[in-house]
Amino acid sequence: MANIENRPWGHYKVLLDSKNCKVKEIVVKKGQRLSYQYHVHRAEVWTVIKGNLTIVLDGEKVFRKYGESIKIPRGAQHRAWNETNKEVRFIEVQTGTSFDENDIIRLEDDYNRIEKITGPPKGWESTEDYE
Repeated sequence: MANIENRPWGHYKVLLDSKNCKVKEIVVKKGQRLSYQYHVHRAEVWTVIKGNLTIVLDGEKVFRKYGESIKIPRGAQHRAWNETNKEVRFIEVQTGTSFDENDIIRLEDDYNRIEKITGPPKGWESTEDYE
């Protein structure tokens, strides 16, 4: 059984962790949202498996319901947001060269978890692994 990682907005569990991808089930509590963030080393695809998910992708608000997916390109600013009064669940498939939790650059966060950014993150200039 996968370990559950609790967060202020809900929780997630890792379903698969390999050198080529990482797959998580993410649960967002009612009225909560994840950081507005981006990743240097990975892209993601989200598929909703319960409820209705609001996504902010590069400043545009979009919506996905059960069975619908959205692609989050590497470097795209994004946020998962549960604007409903019921929990939302989605599957996140990460692809790229690193799936470390440290590859989260937060731009906005409701839970005061932003670190000061002094320049482009290390590795941003290197794209040969993504083509």
